[in-house]
Amino acid sequence: MIVRDFMVTDVVCVEIPGNRDDVLRILKRTGISGVPVLKDGELVGIITRKDLLRKAEETQLGLLMTPDPVVIRPDAPIQEAAQLMVRHNIRRLPVVEGGSMIGLISVADLIGAIAQLRPNLPIKDCISKTYALWEDTPLSLVGRILEISGYDAIPILMEDGTLTGIISERDLIRNTRIEDGVEVSDFSNGTDDDEWTWESIRDMHTISYGISRIQLLPIPVKNAMVKNVLAVPINAEVGECALKMRRARVDQLPVVNGNKRLIAMLFDRELIKVLLPDQQQGLRKS
Repeated sequence: MIVRDFMVTDVVCVEIPGNRDDVLRILKRTGISGVPVLKDGELVGIITRKDLLRKAEETQLGLLMTPDPVVIRPDAPIQEAAQLMVRHNIRRLPVVEGGSMIGLISVADLIGAIAQLRPNLPIKDCISKTYALWEDTPLSLVGRILEISGYDAIPILMEDGTLTGIISERDLIRNTRIEDGVEVSDFSNGTDDDEWTWESIRDMHTISYGISRIQLLPIPVKNAMVKNVLAVPINAEVGECALKMRRARVDQLPVVNGNKRLIAMLFDRELIKVLLPDQQQGLRKS
């Protein structure tokens, strides 16, 4: 199984110079997590949802993007793609042949490969301990928590502790708006090191400048989260869960116990680790 068999060839890209607001619209419309950035037809970077959320006031694509992205060959085995994604903590790899980008392979594509393999390995080694948020948590606070924690998604609970939804970066992006404003900065020609200046006689200047930032809507998380969440039991198998992710087009599955209480999360970026070289024996046995 090689990269060419699973990569996407119809890749949505943006060009430098370009507009940040166009990137935001693309991510909102398509639900994808990132886009390659081209300059004169050459691959120069990647812009992701994380970049937009973490650099909310930046508008220049060249400063938003991650330059010199990790790439892969179309004839490389999918195990190599999984290894690169895990090592660099990324979700996508541009596929390059002859110096040109011919496609893109993502974590979701590797989940599709695992779904085809249908390994009967248990998910217990792939799950992650997590924490949850209350359904009335402000969306702006949710965004900050996701940024600090490094999680791609967080489960949401009702007051009685029952799982009621999932919020992910995809949902955050869908609930943003562009806010334009003006900020004011005061400065003086004199400095604290200038002995001949006094605060009262310094030549004071005021500069006003416009800013444009991506802002999360002022709503509780329950109004932005995905409801009717698909969950799996702790004794589920890797192949079964990969198939559920593929069919439902989700990046994570809550793991519940016999009482349907949340105990962990299964993220796609953890699930692809079954493709790593040290897991191949288990895949062959399945």
